[in-house]
Amino acid sequence: MRPIRSNELRELYLNFFKSKGHSIIPSASLIPENDPTVLFTTAGMHPLVPYLLGEKHPEGTRLTDVQKCVRTGDIDEVGDDSHCTFFEMLGNWSLGDFFKDEQIAWSYEFLTDEKYLGIPSDQLAVTCFEGDEDAPKDEYSAALWEKQGIKKENIYFLPKKHNWWGPAGLTGPCGPDSEMFLIRRPKCGPNCGPDCDCGAFLEIWNDVFMEYNKVGEGQFEPLAQKNVDTGMGLERVTCIMNGKESVYDTDLFEDAIKVIEELTGKKYGEDPEVTRAFRIVLDHTRTATMMIGDRKGITPSNVDQGYVLRRIIRRAVRYGRNIDLPDGSLKDVAQAFIDKYKDAYPELIENEAKIKEELEKEETKFQRTLQKGLKEFGKAADKAENGIIDGVTVFHLYDTYGFPVEITEELATERGLKIDKEGYEKSFAEHQSKSKAGAEGKFAAGLADHQEETVKLHTATHLLQAALQKVLPEEDIKQKGSNITAERLRFDFSCSRPVTKEEQKQVEDLVNEVIAQDLPVVMEEMPMTEAAERGFFGVFESKYGERVKTYSIGDFSREICGGPHVEHTGVLGTFKIKKEQSSSSGVRRIKAVLIPKE
Repeated sequence: MRPIRSNELRELYLNFFKSKGHSIIPSASLIPENDPTVLFTTAGMHPLVPYLLGEKHPEGTRLTDVQKCVRTGDIDEVGDDSHCTFFEMLGNWSLGDFFKDEQIAWSYEFLTDEKYLGIPSDQLAVTCFEGDEDAPKDEYSAALWEKQGIKKENIYFLPKKHNWWGPAGLTGPCGPDSEMFLIRRPKCGPNCGPDCDCGAFLEIWNDVFMEYNKVGEGQFEPLAQKNVDTGMGLERVTCIMNGKESVYDTDLFEDAIKVIEELTGKKYGEDPEVTRAFRIVLDHTRTATMMIGDRKGITPSNVDQGYVLRRIIRRAVRYGRNIDLPDGSLKDVAQAFIDKYKDAYPELIENEAKIKEELEKEETKFQRTLQKGLKEFGKAADKAENGIIDGVTVFHLYDTYGFPVEITEELATERGLKIDKEGYEKSFAEHQSKSKAGAEGKFAAGLADHQEETVKLHTATHLLQAALQKVLPEEDIKQKGSNITAERLRFDFSCSRPVTKEEQKQVEDLVNEVIAQDLPVVMEEMPMTEAAERGFFGVFESKYGERVKTYSIGDFSREICGGPHVEHTGVLGTFKIKKEQSSSSGVRRIKAVLIPKE
């Protein structure tokens, strides 16, 4: 093993798989493409689901990438050695190309060769599927690992709970996986293995072999297209390779730590509470920087992704106060992360001013009411009956003082109290606000819904964007988010003002005119440069990804998109805008439906 910095690890991984015939593709946006089941891209495989299901990828059948991801399910754990809300996942993929023989050999090579990670083979352990009534024991993978050089005693067989991936829904592609672990110290006992929580084994990579299709409860059949899907956490591997106990002690955070130390006069690591506050500010500011700086740019709001962003910014502010971080300082911490990640994600430089502006605006907004809110919370805590703060008071703290319910809950926990969440949600509903519980439900993982109505609405979204650009030529109309269910589409777009009723009618008429013309929806694959030259609308700044999929609808709409779409517009029915409203600063939202033909 050798010390390795995060930028070097990214390039080392990508170039290794490039040498094995893989195309390097760019990270997808943190906002999933037309997937109503999740708010954020939560795993490396998420943007590639259509291609794992058989759709052709424009870059071929061997792919490698570094994917930006956000998960907030464990936000309360942030502050320990390992939890982060933003992380990067290194991955490589076979879409019906190579399988176990090649992937296991390459995994071993990358892990052990001195040109790459150089981990001694006797410090590695692997797990394979132990088999059950659905699929046999994966002795083939185990034999391949042993052939490469992994000691037999370091090969473990574990059940589905540990060594099986998928399906993401009730049915679909799935299969056994083989996980790789660093052996950090002697076993805690005779039954100790990679499934033990003692810390002797630390997972560093996972190879998933999708070779089955689940077609019903307990029914599995061989998959026509066998895929390989892998994932290696950049933060974790950087930590391991540098002999650190915490991801926060790696080069990913070192510059931002120095900024906070200079601003506060506190030293990172000087005591547990100070260290925890540092880490929360570091993690949340990094995540906020990535969200705002994403090519689909999120801004703070009271719903969906914007709500999560608002919550983490305000949580960073609250913990910043615990270490005397001066008001308005998050933008300075963000600058350290922009400088750190600008080569990997150039969009951060392009959105640098916006990142700092949005952070400062949200921080200022929260700071105005924070002190008063803390006083009000103190009064409420003193009056709490039976150790519970009532729901009306919790809602009042949110509505008047901008305290997300999670912050009130954290403050209550620190005082040994609880909150009446049901009462809070009832008050929220009574004030015609969207309940946080509804937003949280979207964190469940799942596949994009490709049923017929959803596909129609996806095509309608392309027509809507093109129509908005034609009706509002003075505005720089760009997609800022999309959420599609079987019933409606929701489209967020950059716009400095409300869209008037007259303009909405013009947009509807344009879309319905194209539908009436029954134009074909034409898909083409081409180099990114050609797509730009031919006027396809999309993001062209990525340093990776040479070929793209494009969809054109006559001369009306030309977009870079992963699909799927209808074959011709006549099947869409009648397009109707149901609502136009503000989503966040500089971003408008339209909700629309398709009314079927009678």
